[in-house]
Amino acid sequence: MSHGRPTLADVATAAGVSVSTASLAFSGAGPIAPATRDRVHDAAAKLGYAGPSPLGRSLRSGRSGIVAVVIGDQLRRSFRDPVSVQVLDGLVGTLGTMGLGVLLVPATAAEDGTLALDPLLVSAPMDVGVLIWGAHRGDPVLAALQRRGVPMVIGEGPEVEGVPLVGIKDRAGTAELVRHLLTLGHRRFATVTLPFAHPRRSGIVGPERMDLLDWTPTRHRLQGMTDAGVTPTVIVETAGSLVEEGQTAGRLALEVDDPPTCVVAQSDLLAAGVLLAARDLGMRVPEDVSVAGFDGLDLPWLAPDVLTTVAQPLAAKGEAIGRAVQQLLRGEMPGPVHLDVELRIGTTTAPPHP
Repeated sequence: MSHGRPTLADVATAAGVSVSTASLAFSGAGPIAPATRDRVHDAAAKLGYAGPSPLGRSLRSGRSGIVAVVIGDQLRRSFRDPVSVQVLDGLVGTLGTMGLGVLLVPATAAEDGTLALDPLLVSAPMDVGVLIWGAHRGDPVLAALQRRGVPMVIGEGPEVEGVPLVGIKDRAGTAELVRHLLTLGHRRFATVTLPFAHPRRSGIVGPERMDLLDWTPTRHRLQGMTDAGVTPTVIVETAGSLVEEGQTAGRLALEVDDPPTCVVAQSDLLAAGVLLAARDLGMRVPEDVSVAGFDGLDLPWLAPDVLTTVAQPLAAKGEAIGRAVQQLLRGEMPGPVHLDVELRIGTTTAPPHP
């Protein structure tokens, strides 16, 4: 036996097998009798051998075992959003069962507020890149990974030839929500949106900003309102899905000469902020203004209010992205996935007050 840390050769000697057979017992890459595999593992446990070197294994296989998950926002903001956390939980859990690790790469804001390329995207080892929450056409991240030849999966983004897409039916879900509000009798709608493009900004949207709309979830949910036959009286853009962003936007949407009777927010956190803004302005929800969101989050701190919302399968979305990664690593090309959403009626929507 060698001195110091035990090696694979030491394990093979102790188990009475060749080094190649011992290697197969750990890699599972070839046929080996269960009894032989168990003998090798028992010998490894007695010697304190933890397994082949990850570096050596990656050099032999040509793979790093790493999936880069690119988040289209700063990490400190993303991790305050339960949507991000639940999707990541589903994704990481699925990748973990495949023996894959995750490298989180945030979008980096340059001085002018546009996206700058994180150096990790150029140099870090990765087998697949996953782009979620903010991928757009002309995205420097997308271009950088394409130049490297890294396979990609896009979650909630544009359709790109040769890149699998995992999304939700948010356009149809928004249309269903708006039709519900129309049935209640609402005709004056405002909407509080997710970001339009980089650089992110907050404020009432004019025609010039509409021309820059480049983020797929924002576009789909605005299109859903149009599909239902509604043109909002005011559109307020936010820089991100945060309660405080929704609160500021809510005041802008409600403090107008002819206030809307309902506000459709593109996330539940934004809707919660609008609800708080209405309370601050002395307005009753839903008697004076109805408020609806999107995501299906559990927000017990809003009690006694329960948001009317469009629920999306957050963990299932992450799992679907993970399965697409697995297919890519097998050399397969996954087809697009569009998950169903569900309208949930809460206490924050009602017929407009006469």
